[in-house]
Amino acid sequence: MIAWTIYLTFVGAVLALVLPRAFAQWIALLTTIGGLALGTVVFVGTPIADLAHFTTIMGVPWVPALGMNYHLALDGVSLTMVLVTGISAVSTVLFSWDVEHRQNEFFFWLLLVVAGCYGVFLSADLFLLFVFYELVIVPKYFLIAIFGSTNKEYGAMKLTLYSFFGGMFVFVGILVAYVTGGSLDLNQLSRFEFSPQLQSWAFPVLFLGFAVLAGIWPLHTWAPTGHAAAPTAGSMLLAGIVMKLGSYAGLRVAMNLFPQGFQMWSKWIAVLAVIGIVYAAAVALRQRDLKFVIGYSSVSHMGFVLLGFATANALGVSGAVLQMFSHGVIAALLFAVAGRMIYRRTHTRQLDALSQMNLSHAIPFAAFTFVVAAAASMGIPGFSGFAAEITILIGAWKTYPIAVWIVGAGIVLVAAFTLRALKLSFFGEKEVERETPEGTTLNREEFNPVTIPEKIGACMLMLATLAVGLYPKLLLDRIMPAVETMRFLK
Repeated sequence: MIAWTIYLTFVGAVLALVLPRAFAQWIALLTTIGGLALGTVVFVGTPIADLAHFTTIMGVPWVPALGMNYHLALDGVSLTMVLVTGISAVSTVLFSWDVEHRQNEFFFWLLLVVAGCYGVFLSADLFLLFVFYELVIVPKYFLIAIFGSTNKEYGAMKLTLYSFFGGMFVFVGILVAYVTGGSLDLNQLSRFEFSPQLQSWAFPVLFLGFAVLAGIWPLHTWAPTGHAAAPTAGSMLLAGIVMKLGSYAGLRVAMNLFPQGFQMWSKWIAVLAVIGIVYAAAVALRQRDLKFVIGYSSVSHMGFVLLGFATANALGVSGAVLQMFSHGVIAALLFAVAGRMIYRRTHTRQLDALSQMNLSHAIPFAAFTFVVAAAASMGIPGFSGFAAEITILIGAWKTYPIAVWIVGAGIVLVAAFTLRALKLSFFGEKEVERETPEGTTLNREEFNPVTIPEKIGACMLMLATLAVGLYPKLLLDRIMPAVETMRFLK
């Protein structure tokens, strides 16, 4: 049943393109709701014991001569990622409800990104996974280049070039696995014994290729630029889902196929993760553009995912998967407030200008939403960010206790830049007079009220981070058994 998330979304994309403009947004909304509903039904209806193994849900010969199959499978990790994809997709459509410029194309590209992400999370054939993985790049480019704002052509091209650069390494790694293992089936390859010599160089090639999309330091610079240039929907999809493709594939493919190579390189992954957490948080503290603050925040939080992977224990890796869900929801919410609720009304993202507008009175719902999103991002107990990060840090303490101390500095910096952005955006000193950019709206009487679709989208994301934060067992019960069966833990 869950395979229909892919087909339904592809059909919705085509219909959104060919049917009259008036239907586009409704098709996109119904399509994404259908995908979320399918994911939720499978999440609730599948026994937890059945999610421990990467179980085939569909297998059809595709190119038999080369051993390529249309092979889909599901376990607790992939189901968690399908769920966050559904939640992010529905909220993204709601926050794009009044898009007017080339509406059919906009929702076509948006749904293509979502369909490609569903495909990556469910693929059990290496070549099929690579096809879906690369398929996401093209619609990402057009979403930003056509519908973006600040330096949109530069941001779109930089993101695309980085993605193809990573894809080049991924393709080499896949070829090595196929030629050596004689199969493209992920389950078969996970049982094949690759030589330690091959793993020592094949693992870093494959993992680095995927990690580019996960925003690993120092190959992270596409992320803040891409987030800032993208339209609100593009930023929400990039942070909410697309960055997770790299981390998910790194776990599912590189770490699981080359476990000895992973053990050889795990310390270096931990080093890069810790640098990424602290460095990106420090850079975010110096930004004057709200979207750049959130963009660097995303890089910092994705560093926690990589640190969780590097622990090589079930608790740390499960925390990393939980962080992928958590960050997907929280980052989408932050970008929705910054790009949609604030920028569309004030026509500026400069914190100095926003600090004069007293937005907490002008747009109170946006202020409330940003306070919740900021609390979740800082890892306040009761939100999913806390549940994920504490799980990662406990796992990391067993393997790299020094890293946990250093990451503590990063957590302080995260709180500092988040509170700074919150204060300047909504609770700035109204009396302070500074030069404001030309075209900035300062008369709050002109601000449009927050729309019903925006409120529904924001409430969905807030509910998701609260539900997982208050009851993380809901996801961890499904994630941990799947992680414990992976090969690199043995």
